[in-house]
Amino acid sequence: MPKMKTVSGAKKRFKVLSSGKIKMNNAFKNHILTKKTTKQKRNLTNSAYVNETDMGNVKRMLCIGK
Repeated sequence: MPKMKTVSGAKKRFKVLSSGKIKMNNAFKNHILTKKTTKQKRNLTNSAYVNETDMGNVKRMLCIGK
């Protein structure tokens, strides 16, 4: 059986912490920022953790055992 390959886009976007959580950056902070409020843009700057419902998909893309 061939080796599992990590999804290249996933390894650029996610970081696995020692606690087992996966850190990510928020979306929607790239362009079309004029219609977004200052508060919304400021809150999108902070990083977030992957939700439990998406954890299986992200771990599969990063080839992390369950």
